[in-house]
Amino acid sequence: MSTNEAIEIIDKTVEGAVEKAVEELGVKKENINVEVIAEPGSGILGFLGNKQAKVAVSIKKSPAEYVQNLMSYFLEKLGVKGEVVVSEKDGDLYVDISGDNLGVLIGRRGQNLNSMQYLANVILHRQFGKFDGRVVVDVENYRQERETALEQLAQNIGQKVEESGREVFLEPMSPQERRIIHVALKDHPQLITYSSGEEPNRKVVIAPRS
Repeated sequence: MSTNEAIEIIDKTVEGAVEKAVEELGVKKENINVEVIAEPGSGILGFLGNKQAKVAVSIKKSPAEYVQNLMSYFLEKLGVKGEVVVSEKDGDLYVDISGDNLGVLIGRRGQNLNSMQYLANVILHRQFGKFDGRVVVDVENYRQERETALEQLAQNIGQKVEESGREVFLEPMSPQERRIIHVALKDHPQLITYSSGEEPNRKVVIAPRS
């Protein structure tokens, strides 16, 4: 549903109609516009033809617009200047942040970036209960560059493991980064990969096939 479309709900009370609209739209009450079309009232002699409340309800911000504002708010609170662009693909929202001196948004091994992405997903899904996509946040194409670097790392370490016959434990990584290593070597005829340890120190192990 786009932000300029409205649904009309009928109930015994205005409050009841609004609650029905919130449930149907799957959004928080603070993210809707409400127009009261008809107030409830009694009919003839107080009981014949009772008039119900009718409201028209629309969403103030779409998920993409909400994320745009949310990320701009994050940057403002962090004292960072950057341009936020949100695009949608296959039901997911992709946030690209560009600008100068944005290293603080990425953090060590992308930890700050992952935390910001996690918060964006939690907040968005609380506001839009029926939104089943995910939010992917990137800063100056860091994720793509990191993915390329991890794929190269997997190949380099894999070659050493193949030559030495001994397994190697990589540095702790996020679930997303571990998956990149697993995918990079999943079809290798001589190697296997698995994860070991507990979060946040869980690592990928590259080992020879037995």
